[in-house]
Parts: sequence; structure tokens; C-alpha cells
Amino acid sequence: MTRHLLVLLAPLLVAAAAPAAPRSVELDRIVAVVNSEAITLFELRSRLTMVERQLRGQNVQLPPRDVMEKQLLERLIVDRAQMQFARDAGMDVPDDELDAALRRIAESNRLSLPEFKEALERDGLAWRKFREEIRQEITISRLREREVENRIVISEGEIDNYLETAGQPGQNAEIVQLAHIVVRVPEQASARQLAELRARAEQARTQLQKGEDFARVAASFSDAPDGLSGGVMEPRPADRLPTLYVEAASKLKLGETSDILKSSAGFHIIRVVDRRGGALRTQALNQTHARHILVKVNEVIPDAEAKRRLVALKERLDNGADFAELARQHSSDLSGAKGGDLGWLYQGDTVPDFEKAMDALKLNEISPPVRSPFGWHLIQVLERRTEDASKDRQRQMARQALRERKADEAYQDWLRQLRDRAYVEYRLEEK
Repeated sequence: MTRHLLVLLAPLLVAAAAPAAPRSVELDRIVAVVNSEAITLFELRSRLTMVERQLRGQNVQLPPRDVMEKQLLERLIVDRAQMQFARDAGMDVPDDELDAALRRIAESNRLSLPEFKEALERDGLAWRKFREEIRQEITISRLREREVENRIVISEGEIDNYLETAGQPGQNAEIVQLAHIVVRVPEQASARQLAELRARAEQARTQLQKGEDFARVAASFSDAPDGLSGGVMEPRPADRLPTLYVEAASKLKLGETSDILKSSAGFHIIRVVDRRGGALRTQALNQTHARHILVKVNEVIPDAEAKRRLVALKERLDNGADFAELARQHSSDLSGAKGGDLGWLYQGDTVPDFEKAMDALKLNEISPPVRSPFGWHLIQVLERRTEDASKDRQRQMARQALRERKADEAYQDWLRQLRDRAYVEYRLEEK
């Protein structure tokens, strides 16, 4: 899967399947105020139910509920602050764009939009709430792109230095997957605050050293956006890891955990979850032109059902059905609109499970269902070629690697500043 083609809505589909908590007077009380907007206990408990389901689905022992509530409330506060910023900046997702996204989600579940709406409401989720959660997910994604990623500047000098010290971009084919914990530090933290937050990071690392599950510790301690889902980052080439993590990860073996790392955003702990490759590549770069059909796995479509659907689609393809047409009708990925076409892919452009299956295929051969972190795929290789890495291509790859290195840290810094500027009033402990 190419990262820039992925739909970012899977967590919300999980949320959609979580039954709404029973209403009571208590659920209507305010647990926090962000600037002038309230967060209610109903919002907090509804999202908590979703997070607990996600962790149970990963076979993770749940942290204490009060710990998760506090962590999740911080996540809701940051999300609310981002939405307020987006609104003040005039950013919005028009209804027609939102409806198009909802139709794609419905079609990926082989339902019409009215049928999908009915199915969600049977599961206890109000359609209006689901629409607004999807709108929020799209808005925050665009906000990050506009306020952070588009403002990252890579100088020609940085590219020159990268090429001198790291060699040809992608020359080291190693793909690394990390899990991480971030303890965020306020911008104007006092010495006492800094010591307290350092102690919190030390506590998290101590639990990891005692053998606690990383996902459980991340859910209890991490302030990163992915903390409540276990803190696992997507696999990426080693030269595209966040700058802070590059050197630390290079010294770790598979399964090892780092010491506490310090950045401007806070304290970090990383663990190497997966590592593959490492062979040097020559100046000539192999490319594969491929297409795929993806069925995402979520609470609406469990793993076995997603695989069953692709087995049925594979049978239709073997009997002469058109791949592009089936991709348009059934794929959960944005590439479905283009018949599943992913274009020309370099090594490392896709996640390891996908790339391994793709590399094993002959031209025009269609894979059996392939599992990746995103769901189940059918993959077809259309063409292969070897391309010399021109100087322009090398510089382009170096620029992209440097941009990816900087993006995560820049986003963490931006979130910290946004959170520090917000007026927040806590009322969770009130009865």
C-alpha cells in the first residue's frame, strides 16, 4: 500500500460499531472545557468504549479505566483544539465531499448509503454523529497537511549533506517498524514540571522493562495521537524515520527498547517491532507497476469476512471478470476510483507484507488474498522495469526522506503549541 493513497477512516469505522453507552443524567455532565466548548462525559465514555474494543481486538490487557479516561480526555482536548483552529482558519469539509467519502465507505462494505446508515443505527450509532466524526477525521488530516507538512522547508544544503552522509536515498533497503511512547512537555515547562514528566517517562520505561505489554503501557502513558491504539507506527525505510529515532533505532535489535529520548516536544521511548532488508542496492532501481483491491478489516467487516469477499472476487477474476471494474466497485482504497492502479512503485513504497507478495508475482498474475496492516488485498503486477536513479531522482528521494523525517516531529511540536495556547478547564473529577 502506498501511504499517500490510504484512506484514513478505519478508526472511525471501529467507532461506528461500538454501541452507544446507555444514557443517564450523569452522562450529560461536562468533563472539560476547551476554550469556550464543552466535552461531555457521554462523549468521553462513547470514545472509551471504542478504544477498549480496539485494544481487546489486539489481545491487549486493558489499563485501569480511570487511567484510560484521563488519557482519552487529553486526546479529545487536543482534537477539539484542532477543530477550533480549523474552523477559525475557514477550513471545512463541504457536505458534497463528505457525502462522497461516506458513499465510498458504504460501497467498501457492499452497501448502499441508506443501507449503511441503517446498519450503523442498528449498531447504536446515530448517523449524524458518525457523519461529524468522519468530517472531523478529514478536517484534521487536511489541517496537519496545511499547517505542518506544507510548511516544512528542505534546503538544497540539507539535501547535499544527506546525500554525502547517507549515500543514495533508499540504498539501505531496510524497512523498520517502531512502536513509540511520547510524554509531551509544555513549551514553557518549569523545572518542576520537567522533572515530573521525566519521572512519568521513567515509570513507563520501568513497566516495559518488567515485561508489560507495550500497547498497554502506550495506552496508559503516551500523549501521541496513536498512543491509545498501542503506539505502533507504520513501517517505513530506515532513512525516513523521525530524526530523533534514526540513530536510536539503528542501535536496537528486534524487540529491544530504547532509553528515554528527549526532543523539543517531550520525552520518547521507542521499540523495534519489525526490521527487514538491509541489503545494499545499486544505482539501478527496480520498479513495479501494480494494481490492487483492498477490503479493510474493522468492526463492520471482521477479518474472516474480508478474506471471504476477496476469495469470491478472485474466483470472478479467474473466470474473466475485469480487475479494474471490480476494484472500482469493491476496493476500500482511494485507488479504487482508478481501477486499483497504484502506478509505478519503488522498493519501500509499500508495507512489507504487500511488497513481499507483489514481488513474488509473475506479470499479470493475480495473488491470492494477502493480509497487511490495512486489511486484505488482491494484487496484480502489470509491468516491471529497472530505472537508473538520475541525479534529479536521487535529490527528489532525498527531499522526500528528509520531509518524512521532519513531519512527525513538526506535528508534535505544533500540537504542543496549540495545546499550550488553549484555555482548558478540567471537571472530570467533579461529581
